[in-house]
Amino acid sequence: MPDSKNHRHVTILMIEDDMGHARLIEKNIRRAGVCNEIVHVADGTSAMEKLSSGLAADECPLLVLLDLNLPDMSGVTILERLKADARLRRIPVIVLTTTDDAREIQRCYDLGANVYITKPVDYDQFATAIRQLGLFLSVMQVPEPNA
Repeated sequence: MPDSKNHRHVTILMIEDDMGHARLIEKNIRRAGVCNEIVHVADGTSAMEKLSSGLAADECPLLVLLDLNLPDMSGVTILERLKADARLRRIPVIVLTTTDDAREIQRCYDLGANVYITKPVDYDQFATAIRQLGLFLSVMQVPEPNA
């Protein structure tokens, strides 16, 4: 996606501890025509480091794909921290997890998740969601830093 005055490259941060799931997610994202950079981390600590000092510090627009079941902290904790941080709270978050408990889904939406997708998803449903994500990324307007 070319950079322009109002449109800037959006990096996808995938927080997923299962490497098989991570490869499948990336494969399906690519198959759906989304070519944005994907940065993969396998645990919450690395994710928070990337968000607070790495990717977000570069003032690069982000989108987070978040698994809830991580080895060192829950995805809900990451979502809470992300939405509590004034610099990070506007980052869109797509929860992509095996947890299908209605209370957990509602909690994620209440905390600020934009989309909640339950794994495993059938390919057509996932591809549709990713194509919509690609459309979202292609039209997303990001304010210039310090604007």
